[in-house]
Amino acid sequence: MTSNLFLSPAASSGSQASWPDLSPQELRLGILNSGQIAPLAEKHSRANLLIGLSQGLTPAIDIERALYFTRSMAETEGQPLVLRWAKALYKIAENISIYLTDHQLLLGRVGRPGRYGILYPELDGDFLGLAVSALPNRPNSPAIIEPKDAEAVIQEISPYWKGRTYHEALNLALPPEVRALTYDDADGLTSRFIVNETSSFRSSIQWVHDYERILKYGFKDVARRAQEKLDRLDFYSPLDQTQRKPFYEAVLIVCEAVALWARRYSEAARQKAAGESDQIRRQELVVLADMASRVPWEPARNFYEAVQSQWFTQLFSRLEQKTGTIISNGRMDQYLWPFYESDLKIGAIDEDKALELFECLWVGLYEFVDLYISPAGGAFNEGYAHWEAVTVGGQKSDGSDATNALSHLLLRSKREFPLHYPDLAARVHSRSPRAFLWDVAETIKDGSGFPKLINDEEVVPLLVKKGADFSEALDYAVSGCTEARMPNRDTYTSGGAYVNFAAALEMALREGRMLKYGTQLLGVPTGPADKFKSFDELWEAYLSQHLYLMRAAFIQQYHVNRLRAEHFAQPMGSAVHELCLEHGVDLHQEYIPEGLDFGYIEFIGYATVVDSLAAIKKTVFEDHTLTMTEVVAALNDDFKGHEVTRAILKKAPRYGNSDPYADSLAKKLDRISVEYCQKYSVELGINNDIRYVPFTSHVPFGKVVSATPNGRTAWFPLSDGSSPSHGADLSGPTAILLSNFNSKNIDLSARASRMVNIKFSPSCVAGDEGTERLVEFIRSFVDLKLWHVQFNVINQDTLIAAQKDPASFRHLIVRIAGYSAYFTDLSLDLQNDLIARSNHGAW
Repeated sequence: MTSNLFLSPAASSGSQASWPDLSPQELRLGILNSGQIAPLAEKHSRANLLIGLSQGLTPAIDIERALYFTRSMAETEGQPLVLRWAKALYKIAENISIYLTDHQLLLGRVGRPGRYGILYPELDGDFLGLAVSALPNRPNSPAIIEPKDAEAVIQEISPYWKGRTYHEALNLALPPEVRALTYDDADGLTSRFIVNETSSFRSSIQWVHDYERILKYGFKDVARRAQEKLDRLDFYSPLDQTQRKPFYEAVLIVCEAVALWARRYSEAARQKAAGESDQIRRQELVVLADMASRVPWEPARNFYEAVQSQWFTQLFSRLEQKTGTIISNGRMDQYLWPFYESDLKIGAIDEDKALELFECLWVGLYEFVDLYISPAGGAFNEGYAHWEAVTVGGQKSDGSDATNALSHLLLRSKREFPLHYPDLAARVHSRSPRAFLWDVAETIKDGSGFPKLINDEEVVPLLVKKGADFSEALDYAVSGCTEARMPNRDTYTSGGAYVNFAAALEMALREGRMLKYGTQLLGVPTGPADKFKSFDELWEAYLSQHLYLMRAAFIQQYHVNRLRAEHFAQPMGSAVHELCLEHGVDLHQEYIPEGLDFGYIEFIGYATVVDSLAAIKKTVFEDHTLTMTEVVAALNDDFKGHEVTRAILKKAPRYGNSDPYADSLAKKLDRISVEYCQKYSVELGINNDIRYVPFTSHVPFGKVVSATPNGRTAWFPLSDGSSPSHGADLSGPTAILLSNFNSKNIDLSARASRMVNIKFSPSCVAGDEGTERLVEFIRSFVDLKLWHVQFNVINQDTLIAAQKDPASFRHLIVRIAGYSAYFTDLSLDLQNDLIARSNHGAW
């Protein structure tokens, strides 16, 4: 089976008359649906064949990682946790099945052929048996499992973990008033979506390894350093003997495990070559066998070995633990550049060969599906969400521009490769070359949502303010959705709380209660809303609920930080982290000397709250066109029979239009939140910053919030990130940026990413004139020192048509929340959320 998805920009451009109205992606879909042969299919024949092996398949669960991990942990009880983890990884490396994929130029996978996912019972083993049974019929992101494997999960894997998981410990540790805002059942399996903990459905937040270290020196050098450290330990020191000794022993074991696993692939490739009748494929397998016998144990000698070494490293990391949003690829255009440049000079590689290797890597990324077993995790990450961010552009550690030929080649690969893998992030700054920005803009115009943009002018100063050296901050890699990581300085791995501040608003209007949860007092009893005589009284009521939820989030985080160190270890991730290797401390421990700990609280429903408060302030307490009694009645009835009231509320000033009225309220809300974080983060020993990055959580969070005074109806999605409310941005895309700038408290440091989504119609960015405008828009984004922005370039009619006829649009890619996904893989609620966003047809 082959794919037919490769179409060149020229072939997909259609006639000159049709081009301005459709994005290249929309035109490609039209060609595909017409049955025409894709013009680039022959040029990308290998990737075309690889995609065809797994395209359209529902992911299958492979239980081997979970099975061998569980058996090993049962055998090593009583030993130091980091040592047990390393031994479990060695057992996996020794026993897990080795699969070779036809046509592939890279070795390595951690599950069965096709699209697959693996299990992490250390996270959810207490309810894994129930979850696995439900996965095939789950409406969002389903997965299949063979009956015998399901039986093994239920009979062997899950029973061992019952009573041993971090999730159970956290559920028992939370104080009653915090737990009431966190979970909706006694076992803590379902979320209240008010103060949502995220630490129990991944063992680490998004992360980036120091791939450059492995490419340059190999795991052999890591093992050498660990052995030297081990040999120098003080025999009489209790810390050396009880903490550092098992850590360095674990590093040695895990380095050997990686090498063993790669050698098994080498042997399999050599055996396959011996029986291969096709001479070209036989030679490919011989080369693969030779490479896997060296890397990642030894340093890479050329570009091909560097790509293979990186792939082995990130794959083994996936065996080690479930990293939130998947382990990221880091600054690929930087650490691969010396190998690419050297091979170019001697004629050992060219652009097409490099693109073919990248495409083999992208297919490998596509085949691995990051499964979320828990209901809350699944709701946060619809459409098989993935954020294996590849970073391009930015600056070098000396402050010079980092753009090179690989930066452009990776952008070209994203335009030509037809799947929504990998996630691509472009770092931009005030001196980014025009050619790079032009290439970025052309890639955005393609319409599949890549790349997302991260702004050095905001990120670097904040990292330095929080303790990083300039050289470290300038070398950050984009990680996960919108985050920035310094691979050898970041040391905090705990997931943070997602706080539903629209729920705080509802509690202020319902005396500490929510319609969804009946008469239960969840917040502070602030009195009947229709008795408020001034906006100040309403504001104080809201502030009480807001701070109460932040209090719960910080108490929750205290227990998260305390408990995770008792349940998780990552000897491989620690082995490639300079500070961990130097001090002999696992990355999951609470404190690592010289480390920088960046945690977060997610502000969910920002514009929903801002617009609601602005609407009441304007219509009730200033213009007196409505009364609080009328507003409360309209909310109670979900605006049914109160259409005039709703229309008046929606005419009030709204965030996203560079309107000082709304933006000043937004800035006030941000300041209260950031100041709280700045004050109490000290007690947690971390930088627990405010972020505005919901993933897709604004959809399930909206399902617990009744009608809000901005005109939003009950249970509809909340606003996402720091973007405007649905349809509220009426003053053009630049006004969205200005509202974000106006509402940011630049004098405070306890803040992090703001995620901004903007949707353009293709006609708005058509031709060279459209590209020029988009480049200038990116320059404005940089000048305003905003953290993040991402784009959809698509027609509203296309989204509506895809919802009605999903079979004809199954390859339609859209940007969601820091990642791209197939539109038809999304729930109806999330599809409607995307459709309801404003589509900007003019500047």
